[in-house]
Amino acid sequence: MTENGDFHYGEDKIHYEVVRKEAKNKSRSVKLIIEKTKPRKVVIKVHPDQRVVATAPVDASDEMIHDAMMKRARWIWQSLQDFAKQQDYVLPKRYVSGETQFYLGRRYVLKVISDSENKDVTHSTVKLSRGKLNVELSQSDSELDSEERAVLVKRLIDEWYKTKAKLIFIERLEAVILKAAWVTDTPAFRLLTMKKQWGSCSVKGNLILNPHLVKAPKECIDYVILHELCHIAEHNHSEHFWRLLTQVMPNWKAVKAMLDGMAELYLNE
Repeated sequence: MTENGDFHYGEDKIHYEVVRKEAKNKSRSVKLIIEKTKPRKVVIKVHPDQRVVATAPVDASDEMIHDAMMKRARWIWQSLQDFAKQQDYVLPKRYVSGETQFYLGRRYVLKVISDSENKDVTHSTVKLSRGKLNVELSQSDSELDSEERAVLVKRLIDEWYKTKAKLIFIERLEAVILKAAWVTDTPAFRLLTMKKQWGSCSVKGNLILNPHLVKAPKECIDYVILHELCHIAEHNHSEHFWRLLTQVMPNWKAVKAMLDGMAELYLNE
């Protein structure tokens, strides 16, 4: 029979399995001597499928195992985060609790709150709270089947991102526009979800920005906006274009590399 336990690290509840292991020593007397001189340890492993397993002596108490977990709590939590990040590269989103979402460069855990008995919630909502992106479903939405609910949660999150993107992009455009001395009037922009582009600039100088960009740090957002503003002066990627971009953002190569490195995560739907 598999033993299980759990502990809290911050706002997260972490579950673990316990595997009991007999000592290899054949002699009981030798075993007793070893235990008196050096207590056998609880060995903790975090697996790529995000299972946490504690291998412990058969006579180890639950308290001893729990204490070992708490001593390694930060390492366990960080390992789970790292493995979750790796999975995000290959797994499509299912829009269920526990998945990763991003906002302004920070990682948030998705929590879908579904309670068919909660009559106080009349409209489904999305909001950030204490390291989590909470999607609270209304009573009627809670009654949807799993497939319909996933579609709804995705739509709610997409709408939330677009609302946030519009506000953040206005803020960042105002913050960097003075660097682009060749731009006389603040250009208009619209949002367009794209799979391979962060933005573009029309011949008339109007910007198109990908709402997924709001998942990236503000420095990355500034880079994309400045990149497109440079296209108002230079419509292609000529040598003059890159000199202009370097003038307004000297560290643009490092920022671009950071954005490129996270692109697969930010664009994952």
